[in-house]
Amino acid sequence: MDPQAIVRIHDSFASQTMMQTLGAEVIHIGSGEVRISAPILPGTRQQQGFGHAGLTFSIGDSAAGYAALSVLPLEQDVLTAEIKINLLAPARGDRLVATGRVIKPGRRLIVVSAEVHAEADGASTLIALLQGTMVPVPT
Repeated sequence: MDPQAIVRIHDSFASQTMMQTLGAEVIHIGSGEVRISAPILPGTRQQQGFGHAGLTFSIGDSAAGYAALSVLPLEQDVLTAEIKINLLAPARGDRLVATGRVIKPGRRLIVVSAEVHAEADGASTLIALLQGTMVPVPT
């Protein structure tokens, strides 16, 4: 992958104040695939103590969006046009890891997906699937 594209993703991610608030970080960048992790902090839990679905959705959407960005020319950016989530299990554990992937790249629409896993005591559990559409836009 082009080193400039990797730097662009890191720089863009660093400018997302929401991701900073969540303590999220990019842990892998590849062509068509980006992985983001976030701790399940006390301020990101729901009423039963699990990681909040908002945390799950946020890092899943960002991982999918950056996966889309990884296949675009440097003069383009992306916006989420639509994305849905299926919550499969409670977010139990210490951290979440979202892996975003490009399903079908295109000039006008990019179909993406993300899997979100919760990690606890060395085990990883699939807790959510996201699927959506990203729209390339000029930078």
